[in-house]
Amino acid sequence: MHEFLSSVGFSEIKKRDQLEALVNNVIEDPTHRVVLTKDDGTTLCELSRDYGEFMGIAVRGEYDDDNKFKPEYFFPYFCGTGVTTYQHVDIEKHSDKEAFAGVCDETRIGITLIFYMQNPLEFFREYKEGLKRGRMQTTLSGLAKQGMILLPVNKEENEKKKGKTGPDRLSLLEKAKNGDEEAIESLTLEDIDTYSMLSRRIGREDVLTIVNTYFMPYGIESDQYAILGIIEDFHYTRNYMTGEDICIMTLNCNGMSFDVCINIKDMVGEPIIGRRFKGVIWMQGAVFHI
Repeated sequence: MHEFLSSVGFSEIKKRDQLEALVNNVIEDPTHRVVLTKDDGTTLCELSRDYGEFMGIAVRGEYDDDNKFKPEYFFPYFCGTGVTTYQHVDIEKHSDKEAFAGVCDETRIGITLIFYMQNPLEFFREYKEGLKRGRMQTTLSGLAKQGMILLPVNKEENEKKKGKTGPDRLSLLEKAKNGDEEAIESLTLEDIDTYSMLSRRIGREDVLTIVNTYFMPYGIESDQYAILGIIEDFHYTRNYMTGEDICIMTLNCNGMSFDVCINIKDMVGEPIIGRRFKGVIWMQGAVFHI
């Protein structure tokens, strides 16, 4: 059973026959259908059905010689809004199935970002049709299996001033990636100052009052992350099939903005703009040529 089914409103699906009925419902009456014929003649297909606002279930498989759809696997999806990053994305295929991961070096979070690719068939079809362009844009979104709402950090005045230097730090990070020794030295000194500040405060304060946001890999799966992000916007929607209520939040996490959805059954606290969301997410993303 997929552990993120609850995120899109299917928390009551516990048995195999329930899951099979859901998958058959998608196959028999899909909202979207995407087909890609590979060079070897194999016809891949993705059938997806929306069960709420920008969320639903997708089934991927292929057509046999009798033009009959053979499902291979399914996954819940949630489509985000806006553009999260313009960084170049490398596409890697999973070894066991026709699923793909996007990999990009996102300077703002300081790690190599790996996410589950939502639209590989459309992406490769454009590539095959010669529509490839020089740049990419990616819209990220997260499905949260658990989470809680935290109060905002009461920043001191000098910390607010430091926050304005974000673009300068990004510029230094880009220069450091290209081997600029002066930038590397500046970042090293800044990290030493940060470590000293943390060492002074950690003895008398909770870590979540010091750390405003974070973005860290979670567990052994490369596309799951533990996050702490500031709520920029939120609203509620509903899975029209099950009637379960879902909260959709736009989060700012380390300067990177993306949408997250969570079943209100799995969330502790009341979201309000300015508060923070702490949870574990499965990161998905749609990549487009521009």
